[in-house]
Amino acid sequence: MFAPLIVLVRNYLGKAKFNQLRGKAIALHAQTITNFCNRVGIANNVRQNLIRRAKDNGKRLGLLA
Repeated sequence: MFAPLIVLVRNYLGKAKFNQLRGKAIALHAQTITNFCNRVGIANNVRQNLIRRAKDNGKRLGLLA
């Protein structure tokens, strides 16, 4: 779904800059999930599963193209 847009952005920024930006976005998203789980009191193993699910969804949507 988003893969063509991601490929265009990667080509525009260059692979190194794109990977750096992508890494920061993934880390921010994982931190947001962690903060939510801590606030609500969700166990660490559930938090890890949520982060894995977010990664799998990103792959399916083409965000990790």
